[in-house]
Amino acid sequence: MALLFCMYRAVRQGVGAWYFRKSTPEAIQTAIRWDPDNPEYFDALATLTHFYADNANPDDVIHLYANATRLSPQNAGYWADLGAAYEWAGRKSEALKAFERARELSPRSPEINWRLANFYIRVGKTQEGIRALHTVLLGNSIAPRQVFTLATSATTDRQEILDEMLPRRAPVFFDYLNYQIQAGRMDAAEEIWARLLDLNLAFDLPQAFPYLDGLIQHHETDRLIDTWSALTVRYPTEIHTDITRTNLITNGSFEFEPLNGGLDWRVAPVEGASVSLDSLTTFDGVHSLRIEFDGTRNLEYGGVLQYVPVQPNAQYAFSAYMRVDGVTTDMGPRMQILDAYDAGKLSLSTENLLGSSEWLAEQLSFTTGADTRLLVVRVARPLSHKLDNRLAGTVWVDHASLVRVK
Repeated sequence: MALLFCMYRAVRQGVGAWYFRKSTPEAIQTAIRWDPDNPEYFDALATLTHFYADNANPDDVIHLYANATRLSPQNAGYWADLGAAYEWAGRKSEALKAFERARELSPRSPEINWRLANFYIRVGKTQEGIRALHTVLLGNSIAPRQVFTLATSATTDRQEILDEMLPRRAPVFFDYLNYQIQAGRMDAAEEIWARLLDLNLAFDLPQAFPYLDGLIQHHETDRLIDTWSALTVRYPTEIHTDITRTNLITNGSFEFEPLNGGLDWRVAPVEGASVSLDSLTTFDGVHSLRIEFDGTRNLEYGGVLQYVPVQPNAQYAFSAYMRVDGVTTDMGPRMQILDAYDAGKLSLSTENLLGSSEWLAEQLSFTTGADTRLLVVRVARPLSHKLDNRLAGTVWVDHASLVRVK
C-alpha cells in the first residue's frame, strides 16, 4: 500500500509539473489541482495574475501568495512576493511584516534587501531603506548604478549615504564616485574621494584616474593638483615626478611606462602609428619614447600627451630632445603646448622635423595668460595638404622638461 501511495503521489506530481511548464494561468491552475502541496505553483500563479491579468483582484493574489508561504514558510522569496501583494492592496502594515519576515529568513540576500529597500523608501522609511541598500551593495546581483539612483532620489543627505549605505570596500566607493562624476556632481564626488582616503582603503592607482579626469573636465585645477600630490605620496614607485620638483612634467625622460592617466603621459591608440619605449636609441638614461608612422595615412596626430598644471601670468621654459628618421611629407612631428581648455589663449609648437636627424634640442619660452591653469603637452603632427601626404618615419622624444622661470 505504501508503495502504491508513493507511485500515486509521483504520478500526480509529474502531471502537475507537466502542466506547470506550459506557464499559462489555466495550466498552472490545473497543476495545482494535481499537486496542491507545491508552493511554487501558487507563487507563480499569483505573479501571473498580479502582473498580467486584467482587473486582477488583490485579495485573490494575496491568497495565492499566502498559500505559498504556508506551504514553504522558510522561503524568503515567497514572503517578499506576499509583501508586494499586500502593498499593492494598500495594506502597508501587513506588507511591512511580510517584507521584514523575508529579511529575517535571508538577511544577507541582495535581492530580498533590494525589495525591502524599495518598499521602505516608497513608504517614507528612508533611513531604513538606505541601510538595506548597504546589504545590497555587498552582493553582486543588483547593478550598483540602480542602487545609487534609488538612494540619491530618496535622500539629499549625502553624508547619510556615505555613513550608512556604502560598505567599506574600495570598488564600491569607486563605483559610487564614478556614478557621481558621470552625473556631473563633482562636489559629491569630492566628498566620496575624501572619505575613501580617510578610511585608507586599498586600491590600485588606475582606479583613481576617472576622478582625476572628472576634475580636469570640470576645471577643478587646484583639487587636481592636491589629488595628484596625495597619490604621488601614496604611490611613490608608480608615479615618477621630478624629485627636485622643478620639472613639472611627470616621467619626462620616459624611463618608465606611461600610466595612461592622471598627470602622467597618455598614449591613445591611433591607426597608422605605433608607440613604444626604446632602450636602444636614447638621449640620456635608459629609455626614450619612440613613435613609428607606417606611411598608410595622412595623420592629424596628437596621440601622446600629458596634462600639466601651471600658474597664470607666469613665465615658463619648455625643452625636449627629438630625433627623426625617414620622416616623409611636408608636415612632420613636433612638440606642442596648448591651453587645455582654450587653444586660442595659448598654442605653441616647436620646429617641424622632416627627413632624418640626430638629437635636436627643441625649446619654447612663453608666458601664461590670466586664465591659463592647465596645459596639454603633446607630440603632434598636423594634416598635410599636399598630394603626397601619407606620413612615414620614426620620431624619438626624450628628456622633456617644463620649468617655471618667473
